[in-house]
Amino acid sequence: MLKLGIIGTGWISAQFVDAAHQTNRYAVTAIYSRHQETAADFAQQIKTSAALYTDLDDFFAADFDVVYIASPNSFHAQQAVMALAAGKSAIVEKPLVTHPQQLDALRDALADHPDLFLFEAARHLYEDNFAVIDNFVHQHPISGATLSYKKYSSKFDAYIDGKNPNVFSAKFAGGALMDLGVYLVYAAVKWFGMPDIATYRAHLLDSGVDGDGVMQLQYPQFAVNLITGKTSNSYLASEIYTDKDTLVFDPVGDLKSVTLVSGDAEQNLSRPVLPNPMVAEAEAFGQAIENHDRDFFTKQFALAQQVHTVMGTLRQSAGIIFAGDPE
Repeated sequence: MLKLGIIGTGWISAQFVDAAHQTNRYAVTAIYSRHQETAADFAQQIKTSAALYTDLDDFFAADFDVVYIASPNSFHAQQAVMALAAGKSAIVEKPLVTHPQQLDALRDALADHPDLFLFEAARHLYEDNFAVIDNFVHQHPISGATLSYKKYSSKFDAYIDGKNPNVFSAKFAGGALMDLGVYLVYAAVKWFGMPDIATYRAHLLDSGVDGDGVMQLQYPQFAVNLITGKTSNSYLASEIYTDKDTLVFDPVGDLKSVTLVSGDAEQNLSRPVLPNPMVAEAEAFGQAIENHDRDFFTKQFALAQQVHTVMGTLRQSAGIIFAGDPE
């Protein structure tokens, strides 16, 4: 069983711990938070007697095999490098990096520790309905697509009130692209490959991050439009077009229904959805680490690098600048 360390004490960490426990592959042994009380409350919430740390160096010196990193976006790459340097594999909540240049440090750290693993927790990649769409795309000629994931943030009211939460802060690399848009970019790159041109028309908030916007990815024979946002809700279905047929499905971050529409006929292609959507990724990561599956790691890390190359182009196109960007 893998000994699991946790960085971040929010709801997403609790959900991952629940998923990890369901796989029977992990046991939480260490928790990091900047505040002892927060770490203790989280340990009580997930019902563990894991060791608690408020110092990162002490945390990474602790006894665990793999760390799940769910800190603010701006810390992800740095903490992943620290984990690898400490001899720990890492599962990093999306986004893995906030600037493509950070991939260099991750590649170097992996080269120094070829026995370790680094995964980006883009959970939708491992869901059955994502695989249904992936199989469909690679078996049909594609003439275009519109993918949507737009959801009112629970933190936007706080932003309006002037509290500047992390998810809307340029200091912590927040905004719609980094939080929800990354799901769309992952889907597009996995299903259609690397685009020739990537542009993003974004609505920038006063904090400097994007509240919402529309991306367009240009391919040789078609275009893909990606609609994202955290300042309003959208109920727009996502669609992939092939000849006279259209594949219609939910937002890629919440894939529950997949339907093939052919004229007046509809065929339900949906697969059952797990109550905790993080179980499939936790199982995939745990299995790869325990079985030392380098082929799986190489494939997933190559995809992550492609995705964040596109993400960097989109951010540059929209004029989004984060506090920690390279000069």
